[in-house]
Amino acid sequence: MTIASAAYPLDWLDDWAGYEAKTRAWVESGARSSADLLVFPEYGAMELASLGGAEVAADLERSVAEVARHHDAMERLFEGLAIEFGLYILAPSGPVVEGMARRNRAALFGPSGRIGHQDKAIMTRFEREEWFIDAGGEGLRLFDTGLGRIAVLICYDSEFPLLARAVCEAGATLLLVPSCTDTLAGYHRVRIGAQARALENQCVAVQSVIVGQAHWCPAVDENHGAAAVYAPPDAGWCATGVLAEGDYDVPGWVTATVDMDAVAQARTDGEVLTFRHWPEQPMQAAQVRLVSENPRKA
Repeated sequence: MTIASAAYPLDWLDDWAGYEAKTRAWVESGARSSADLLVFPEYGAMELASLGGAEVAADLERSVAEVARHHDAMERLFEGLAIEFGLYILAPSGPVVEGMARRNRAALFGPSGRIGHQDKAIMTRFEREEWFIDAGGEGLRLFDTGLGRIAVLICYDSEFPLLARAVCEAGATLLLVPSCTDTLAGYHRVRIGAQARALENQCVAVQSVIVGQAHWCPAVDENHGAAAVYAPPDAGWCATGVLAEGDYDVPGWVTATVDMDAVAQARTDGEVLTFRHWPEQPMQAAQVRLVSENPRKA
């Protein structure tokens, strides 16, 4: 399959028609690369806050409500484009409000329509302490698609190995990691997490990012990163494990053509067998012994 991962800039939008036009242009561009799957980033939906005007977009609380207000329309837009272009699309994630719970949700669409959604499982400090998007998801979803079994680990979730392990043990071969990071350090945390999950589980991980500045919305005012597609540095893959990577902070699609049969090959006959040997860890980890240096004689 060919995967296109977005380095996506947030734009000020004067009206819904402007958002539709931008979204269509991005999907059309991805389709021209012969992509089977398009991956948009975490909190890419926050540009919809601009539809409420400058005062709303500049307010953390009101911006969440504004974006959530457009959530259903955004999903219908991406669903229609996935059907029209015959693509799988992970739409940009954004806040949803369900009763007292506020979650960060990304939805997956395919040529036949909406497949399902994944809520971010573990929230960052900013989400919990300042933005109050603090309700984690209700478990992990495994999407059984025409491209294989796909799981979504939203940004910070990629930094927790047991989440990826759970979906990979259930059959995932492709991990989508939509991200939103405001510093070089944050970007590298997610990048390292995505690469580590690909290494441990001998699978493919796709990181999408937001790039550029959006000073009109303090929740996502500064954004840095580079979109990429990662694999285990193992037999059947490239030596670095980086199948494709864009330039830092440069918007656009980054594409890679991936032979997913190489996942099964790596897991059964790789140079190493990290996926198979994972269960050997607890036995060793249960036996931690302190070894002290002998004090020198006076």
